[in-house]
Amino acid sequence: MSINQMDIGDKVIFVMGVSGSGKTLIGKGLAQELGIPFVDADDHHPEVNIRKMSQGIPLNDEDRIPWLDELNRLAKDHYKNGCVIACSALKEDYRFRLMKSIEPRTIWIYLKGSFDEIFARMSKRTDHFMGANMLQSQFDALEEPDNAVAVSITDAPEIMISKIKKAIISLG
Repeated sequence: MSINQMDIGDKVIFVMGVSGSGKTLIGKGLAQELGIPFVDADDHHPEVNIRKMSQGIPLNDEDRIPWLDELNRLAKDHYKNGCVIACSALKEDYRFRLMKSIEPRTIWIYLKGSFDEIFARMSKRTDHFMGANMLQSQFDALEEPDNAVAVSITDAPEIMISKIKKAIISLG
């Protein structure tokens, strides 16, 4: 079965991982390949969260709740036609909140990389509110998922997307 033959229309695909793991790049590419909308969670942070992170202050669980609830609302709005949402989703509690009321319709993709690999990437970027100095806080909060397709960030984006598509097909 090819991805085009699959009914992806009732799925929300969450691409998760720490900041700098490539969620936006891979999520956009995957959504384009599947012909479904892409949602970048970073675009939905409240301004207060962006200011906090821009000052090098990590978000706490309380800061994230309105953001996670908004993303859950977006997921519910899109699941009938399918969508890809790029979101850090670092903790299991966050993932439960994100898939509230749509759990059977979710697929989790975990972009996995080492601190050193991701720190090197983040040190080169200049156009993001999340600085490399905050990466350790992301790894400290990360609870690796048990129910996700894990994809190494060391592969080229096209290979990563190809692996993700094959995994989605195998999930049927």
